[in-house]
Amino acid sequence: MIRSIRWRLVLAGGLAIALALALSGMGLAVLFERHVERVAVADLQARALALAAMVQPEAETGARLRAPPDDPLYDQPFSGHYWQVMLGSELRRSRSLWDYTLPSDQPAPPGETAVRTLPGPRGEPLLAVEQSLVAGREAVPLRIILASDRDELALARRGFLGDLLPYLGLLGAMLLLASWVQITVGLRPLRQVGARVAALVSGGRPRIGQDLPTEVIPLATQIDELLDARDRELGRARHRAANLAHGLKTPLQALLGDAAELEARGEVEIARNIETVAQQMRRHVDRELARARLQSGRDAQSAEPGRIATRLIGVLRRTPLGAGIDWRLSAPPGLAARIGPDELTEALGALLENAMRHARGMVRISARRKDGRILIAILDDGPGVPEAELERLTQRGLSLDPSGEGQGIGLAVVADIVDAAQGELRLRNAHPGFLAELHLEAAPPAFQGAAPSPFPKSP
Repeated sequence: MIRSIRWRLVLAGGLAIALALALSGMGLAVLFERHVERVAVADLQARALALAAMVQPEAETGARLRAPPDDPLYDQPFSGHYWQVMLGSELRRSRSLWDYTLPSDQPAPPGETAVRTLPGPRGEPLLAVEQSLVAGREAVPLRIILASDRDELALARRGFLGDLLPYLGLLGAMLLLASWVQITVGLRPLRQVGARVAALVSGGRPRIGQDLPTEVIPLATQIDELLDARDRELGRARHRAANLAHGLKTPLQALLGDAAELEARGEVEIARNIETVAQQMRRHVDRELARARLQSGRDAQSAEPGRIATRLIGVLRRTPLGAGIDWRLSAPPGLAARIGPDELTEALGALLENAMRHARGMVRISARRKDGRILIAILDDGPGVPEAELERLTQRGLSLDPSGEGQGIGLAVVADIVDAAQGELRLRNAHPGFLAELHLEAAPPAFQGAAPSPFPKSP
């Protein structure tokens, strides 16, 4: 998600940079064009003053025009550079105009300068400067027009843009890189929060904590407070479920005692009906008690399968059935799964007890790391389970124990425990025997090998 946000921000920043550079390029082009036009107008005004030297005062006529100065720029026909001088009714023009007369329908007032756009000899637009003066004692009107082709200004503008675009492209690339660096650095605290959340999920941290950049501490605080509130609510829910289940166990036990008393009086059918209903209710209560003991999946806990299996085997060996079983355990020291010790004890206890009841004489228990997870396998040498019943084994109330001692909730509770630990329970026939596998997440490195477990060698 962060990566998506980063690239969206980079894309938005790139579009903003491109728009800003485009507007800047157009603005610079307009400013350059205006600057070039001002320079051209200043040059035309200077040339107009030079042409004013053509006026020669005379006593009889007041003034007359002398020969124009020699300038090759104005000698070539249609060169794009033109001048025109009118002294009273006398008209002089540059050779470049050939026989064309620049229009001057709106002459500037005497003593002023006007900048206009006039049509040229071939209809092209001309940048023209008109200087209006008076000459001689008779105050003869003098009008001087200097003009140049505007295409030269447009050509200079295009040349300027051609030189400017590579630099704008380079500037855009540098700004885009700077934007990417800025966004990456700015989103780094969010990546830290994401890593902390991943550690919460994996059990590596109990809370996000406050050792983060100042900008994301409020977010981390809110998440931690939410986790605290949910843990409190889960604790209250587990306690309520446990209290309810414990409250029902005593009446159920009394009901079973009444059923036994009825059976002793000869009310066998009624007693068995009561006992059946009471046993079903007892299975529900036992399962709810097991669920109430499950810890939250966010708790940073670990358990060593080898250590717990060793303790359970020691207990089962003291039972009549367990004493005749050849228990074989293989588990490396320090191997830890991400599950609470109580939960793993309950799950392994149910599986080992189930294997003990169905085994002919041997039960193998092994624990190892496989594909980044912890695999715990329990294999007995019993007859196995009918293939049609495999998928139903974890259903509550289903017991395939031929002796009738099983209550049908053991595997269902194991499935609940493993599911709460984000693991997986797999059951299958091993031909011969029956195999139960627990696939659990490995504990974080901080818990691996925290307490070496001395396992006795199996016989």
